[in-house]
Formats: sequence, structure tokens, C-alpha cells
Amino acid sequence: MTVPSPRPAVQVNAPTERRNPRTMDIDLLPTQEILRLINNEDRTVPDAVAATLPHLARAVDFAVAALRGGGKVHYVGAGTSGRLATLDAAELSPTFNAPDDWFLAHHAGGTAALIKAVENAEDDDEAGARVIREHAVAGDFVLGLAASGRTPFVLGALAEAKRIGAHTGFVSSNPATASLAEVDVVVALETGPEAIAGSTRMKAGTAQKLVLTSFSTAVMIKLGRTYSNLMVSMRATNAKLRGRNVTILREATGLGEQECSDALQAGDGDVKVALVCLLSGVDSAQAALALGETDGHVRDALVTLGAATR
Repeated sequence: MTVPSPRPAVQVNAPTERRNPRTMDIDLLPTQEILRLINNEDRTVPDAVAATLPHLARAVDFAVAALRGGGKVHYVGAGTSGRLATLDAAELSPTFNAPDDWFLAHHAGGTAALIKAVENAEDDDEAGARVIREHAVAGDFVLGLAASGRTPFVLGALAEAKRIGAHTGFVSSNPATASLAEVDVVVALETGPEAIAGSTRMKAGTAQKLVLTSFSTAVMIKLGRTYSNLMVSMRATNAKLRGRNVTILREATGLGEQECSDALQAGDGDVKVALVCLLSGVDSAQAALALGETDGHVRDALVTLGAATR
């Protein structure tokens, strides 16, 4: 049997690979000082994310347009990036009752690589292109994530997405390389050198987590999956969440627990239906109809029914 030869080493010139002058002696410090240095580096991440918000807003708008048009949002990543993307996509169904196929995460090496690294998976640009050919269509939005800005699996997926007519975005902590990507929007994060050189699970990973959480939450808000800052589309899959639904109704309406519980029961557990009933005075059938006519936007449904919004 022929053993495939190892792929040649690649020297990555990215800010995340450089040594951090502020942490040179981190291995000589007592435990609390180690943690203090790491925490000091972490404090820079929100500002790096804030600087990208105009670009992130464009990515949100691309995703909203894709979903409104019947398309999907695809995350593509490897290693930490892929794991964070998988986590974000998985949390949208219970949190916002998003259809399971709205957000799809494609991780280099497949499901097995979520737990244990798969050799050479991130270096396979054709594998990245293949997952897009198999799962994406024109009009979808494909968001690639690569801290280094050069992950072949991600770049192969983005190139294929562009070829088939999908819109594309790229999130990277290597602004110089990210700006060269042929995508519709670049989110270039200036997170700089890590506390431990090359360990992109640290600041670069934290920045990606903030970007993904903000991105998907904003998409859900734009699609009417919240009312004010309340999770009115949440799936109540246990006793705690069923209790939270009653609390949400009380917060939104100022009414008592019993009245909110009765409205929730009358609406077959649908918080939006119950909320529209309580705020407009119509019955459950009328509330459901108004929500159906407004793509599930509570405020729009209330306007349709002539009720003032809060």
C-alpha cells in the first residue's frame, strides 16, 4: 500500500502567529499573573469587533435577504472557527425557533473533527468547494471564517460559492490577507498577536464568537424572531423555558401571571400568538392570522390589528 507523502509545511505570516511582546515571560509568572495577562489581552477584543460593525451589518443584510428569498446561510470553517460556527448554528433553533436548515455549518473534516482534529482537513480546498456544490445554491449567503486568512478549505468554499452565484462574506484576524479575498463583504478583525503565539482559540476565537453571536442575533431580530428584547420565538422544551414564556408575556404586557398563562394556553403555547392577543384584545385565531400575514413580526401584526405597539 502506498502511503501518501505529507503535505509541505506552510509558513503563515499572520498577526496571530507573531510573538506578543506583552507576554514574553508568561511562563515565569504565578498563576494569577498568567490569568491577568490573558485577561488584559482579551479586553482588546470588543474594540476590534466594534471597528468592523459597518461591514458586519452588510453581512447581516445579505443573510436576511437570503433567508427572506427562501435561501440559507452557510458557515464554513476549520478548527476553532468551524467549532464556533457549529455551536452558533445549533443554538438558533431552540433560541429563536429558526428552521433547522436556515443556518448550516460546514466544518473541515466533518462531524468527527468537532471533537478531534482530522489530519490535513483544513488544507483541502476541493473539499470546501464540494460542500458548497452539494449544499448551497445561488442566492444563499456563505460566511467563511479563518483566523489566519488563508485556510484552503474555507477559501475553496468561498470561491465555489461565488461561482454558483451565492453572496459571500469572510471573517478573519489577518486583515492584510482577508482584504484580498474576492467576497462581497470582509470582516477584518485587528486582534493582533495572541498571548500564546499562534493559539487562535484565544483572542481570534473570542472575536469570532462575538461576531457570530452578534451576526445571527441581528439576523433573527430583523426577521421578527424577537419582540423588543424578548425571545418570543423560543422553543419551550422544558419546565424552565415554559416558565420563561410566562415571564416574557408578563414583561411585555405588564399583566399578571394567570392572565398570561391563560393566553398562552389559548394560543397552544405560542408566545407570539398569546402576546398579540394580550396587546390587541383579539382572539387566538385572529392573532395567528395577523402574524401569518406579517411573516411573524409581532409589531407589524399589532399595526395590522390597529393596536399600539410597546
